[in-house]
Amino acid sequence: MTCQLFAICFDASEPLDLARFWSGVLGRETADDPHDGAMILPGDDTEFRIRFLPTQERKVGQNRMHFDLTSASLEDQQQTVARALALGGRHIDVGQLPEEDHVVLADPDGNEFCVVGPGNKFLADCGFVGALACDGSQEVGYFWSEALGWPLVWDQDQETAIQSPHGGPKITWGGPPVAPKTGRNRLRFDLAPPVHGDRQAEVDRLVSLGATRVDTGQGEGSWVEMVDPDGNEFRVLTPR
Repeated sequence: MTCQLFAICFDASEPLDLARFWSGVLGRETADDPHDGAMILPGDDTEFRIRFLPTQERKVGQNRMHFDLTSASLEDQQQTVARALALGGRHIDVGQLPEEDHVVLADPDGNEFCVVGPGNKFLADCGFVGALACDGSQEVGYFWSEALGWPLVWDQDQETAIQSPHGGPKITWGGPPVAPKTGRNRLRFDLAPPVHGDRQAEVDRLVSLGATRVDTGQGEGSWVEMVDPDGNEFRVLTPR
């Protein structure tokens, strides 16, 4: 069995406040996190758990990952945007064109996300969180497909996407040019080895697929930190 995507993690200056923002936008429940943060619980087995962990580091540059939220109609899109703004979000300009049908916003910590217009066939039936959209190479899309055991649902012009066999949000990579890293990623994956699995065996498997182990000198008892082929940090947690 492969590892599971345990959570999408946000580094946050105020974890509780950011969790409340995303809970309000997504309409999902919050819970305490054992590492002095907060989390949003998945509503079903197709949704991501989202963790918010404390950091003192300031955001620098544009994130390599962002959520694409879907809309059933123009009115629905407008309501999502209005709700996000009322909760502390703001409009931002990342170079989007006027004719594009998505609205680009940032949460209170400056993390970018998009509210996509209705009629997007690629994200149809993916849920409210339609995708976690990433800057990344074709190679890294292949890596994560193998790492998670999620099939490729798009592989064209060096753009890739994967999706859980259970459905739900897609994870997409836009292909070259890949935005340069501007420090540690503020969004990353937490992976959980199979139940009663061997964490070291899973780490070794991920290395064989192209990941690299990173010695941070922290958290050895709780996780192993690694980077994928594009240099994105992720963690392999201790089996529960």
